[in-house]
Formats: sequence, C-alpha cells, structure tokens
Amino acid sequence: MTTPFYPGCERRIMSNDDAMLSVEELVDYCQTQARLLWGRVETLGEETDEMLAEIDEEIADARTQLEEHSTEDRAEPPVPMMADEIGDIEALESELEEKQAIIKAKQARRSAFQDLASAYVDLAEELAANVDDVEESLSRIVSFEHEFDAPAYFEDRQTLLEAAGGSGTNDER
Repeated sequence: MTTPFYPGCERRIMSNDDAMLSVEELVDYCQTQARLLWGRVETLGEETDEMLAEIDEEIADARTQLEEHSTEDRAEPPVPMMADEIGDIEALESELEEKQAIIKAKQARRSAFQDLASAYVDLAEELAANVDDVEESLSRIVSFEHEFDAPAYFEDRQTLLEAAGGSGTNDER
C-alpha cells in the first residue's frame, strides 16, 4: 500500500458519512478523468491540424506569388525583388516559424494529456482488479494525482487531490 503524500487526506474526503465513496465510484472517477483528457487530446489534435492547413495554404500562396514574379522576369530583363516584397517574404517566414513553434508546443501538450489519460486508465484497472479498500483506493488516487500534477490538466474541474487539501489548486494556474 502506498502512503498518501498528504496524511489524513482520506479522512477529509470521507469524513461526511453521507458522502462515503466506494471503490467502484473511485474507479469511475479515474475513467471519467481519462475520458476528459482524451477529449482534450482530440481538441488539441484538431487545433494542430487546422494550423497545419493554414501553414500549407500560406506556403502555397507564397509559392504562387514567387512563381508569378519569376514569370514576369523572364519576359524582360530580370527585375530584382522590391524591398516590400522581400519584407513580405521575411514576415511570412517569421509568421510560419511562430506557427511551427505553437504547433510543436501543442503536440507536446497533446502528448502529455495522452500520457496522463493512459495512466488514469491503468490506475482505474489496477484499482478495479486489486483493491477492495476505499481508503487505499483514495490514497492511491491522491498520490497519483500529486505525482502527475493532475490539477494542472483540469482547468474547470477539481481533482481528488485538490478536494483532499493537497497542493495544486486551480487558482494557482
């Protein structure tokens, strides 16, 4: 049995006899957390796909403009690019680099959400298969959420760790 990172937290959550939790409810809590995280993974994937499509479109537009410029130059002696055209290309390059950095950050965030969702699923399976004691289940969940900094992933939802009085409140983010 793992020890909770915050001694006595189980008693705080379970102190109200009317709100006594069961192992099944705690397993369901872990599964719900995982589903919420998977939803966020999907959203981040969609956002990333949209940004990649925007980048592709901007690159295609830039290529078209460059081809038009080079086609015009073939009919007559080559005309060097104007300063404003060079500035536009440099601005586009800067914008694309910024979008690529955002995409990279979204991909890293998506990966972190995936990892935590999978870990919640694993925890739910472990609790369902091997734990009959509510206090032990709760202790494992609270320790798990502390270890993975789970409150940082849930902006609109309180975790059991937060309910237990542990670190990581939504106000701190």
